[in-house]
Amino acid sequence: MKALSDPNRVRVLKLLERGELCVCEIQKLLGLAQSTVSKHMKLLEDAGLVERQRQGTWILYSLADGSESEYAETMLEQLHQWLNDDSELQKMVTALPDAAVLRITGGRKGCS
Repeated sequence: MKALSDPNRVRVLKLLERGELCVCEIQKLLGLAQSTVSKHMKLLEDAGLVERQRQGTWILYSLADGSESEYAETMLEQLHQWLNDDSELQKMVTALPDAAVLRITGGRKGCS
């Protein structure tokens, strides 16, 4: 339950419903320090809610399939119903294309 006790971690999961993101992109969307975002991602990964994959210098996060645990599977199934009316999340979804430019243009050499 700790993994979902922070609204920012739930927002990250909602953003990942739309596709993979790197820490830099998540950081830009949430407005948090890179170290804070990395800690959030580690908690989500340890809970079996997200997976990470290296692509060159980038570490990309995506939603897990839930096979790690029944808890993760149940939470990921319920995710579609959460925060759909959250104004902060809607602003982040709108900003997704701008955040993705970091990776597409190679604006940074990578992040983890």
